[in-house]
Amino acid sequence: MGAEVRGVDVAKVTDAQFAEIRHALFRHKMIFFRDQDIAHADHAAFSLRFGPFAEDAYTQGVTGYRDVQPIIKEADDRSAMIFGSGWHTDSPFLREPPSISTLYAVEIPPFGGDTIWANSALAYAMLSDGMRKLIDGLKVHMSMRDVLKSAQDNAEQRDSPIGRLAATRGAGQLSDELAAKVNGSFHPLVRTHPVTGEKALYCDSSYAIGIEGLHPEESAPILRFLAEHITQPAFTCRLRWEPKTLTLWDNRLCVHQAFNDYDGYRREMYRTTIAGEVPR
Repeated sequence: MGAEVRGVDVAKVTDAQFAEIRHALFRHKMIFFRDQDIAHADHAAFSLRFGPFAEDAYTQGVTGYRDVQPIIKEADDRSAMIFGSGWHTDSPFLREPPSISTLYAVEIPPFGGDTIWANSALAYAMLSDGMRKLIDGLKVHMSMRDVLKSAQDNAEQRDSPIGRLAATRGAGQLSDELAAKVNGSFHPLVRTHPVTGEKALYCDSSYAIGIEGLHPEESAPILRFLAEHITQPAFTCRLRWEPKTLTLWDNRLCVHQAFNDYDGYRREMYRTTIAGEVPR
């Protein structure tokens, strides 16, 4: 789970280098590059090597680059919830969730602000034969319901992804767009990677709210067990960010979360997401 790639400038990647990078990403689930001095144009161009941009569920991008999304927490933001809180795979409530995400660090607090990833493919492989037989063929209900409620209860109203969710607090009716994300989608609980054929658990503690055909009290212990199983320390890696660090991860093969442990300091990041497919 996780690997550092050295000796490459992502703004000047050759086709041969890109093939190595892509292979490393699928093998290690998350890869990262240090000391990448890139502008938004470079970030966007490198991201597009992996495919077209995904629909973004939370932001509208920066001026001139609508698919380069600012993920910024200001120093005076005391919200208990931040963007990326809680174990999750990116936007699984969409019919076609993003496949690959990238995140580039510009300003990093002097302490805290790490991100941690967990290998959901390894987690599936380490289940018992009986548990794999039990969950193969089941569909998980992915919804923004609980994330929206947490933002309304725990975040300040600001011009930020989570702050805009918090601003719906007290609203009588959700917009059609937001209501669709709350209604969510049903996806295979065990999904197969379209390139490598590797199987992985498609489950998290943020968006997975039920299992098709099961009562809530029946699905809850299964989802709780799987979320805890995926995120046990043996399957994880934790990244200490530095300015000019670029990470990539495959949402089909891992889950991740950010830590809110740097109150009083600013953290500035930029994200892109690559279009995925209907999970199978």
